[in-house]
Amino acid sequence: KFINLFAKDKINPVVGAAGISAFPMSSRVIQKMGPKGDPRNFLLMHAVAANVSGQIGSVIAGGLVLFLIGGGM
Repeated sequence: KFINLFAKDKINPVVGAAGISAFPMSSRVIQKMGPKGDPRNFLLMHAVAANVSGQIGSVIAGGLVLFLIGGGM
């Protein structure tokens, strides 16, 4: 919501909740919640995009932890 104070095009803050790596369940939850505020909302594709980036971030963080624990190079 903070970004919407300064943005010309408003961003639905619900999409940010899909940034966790609980794929694909969090995307479905966002798709169910979005139309409650505006029945014309279709957020599934945006929620899946945020969800996939959360998944990629989790993989990178996990790889970094394994690298550091395993002694590096």
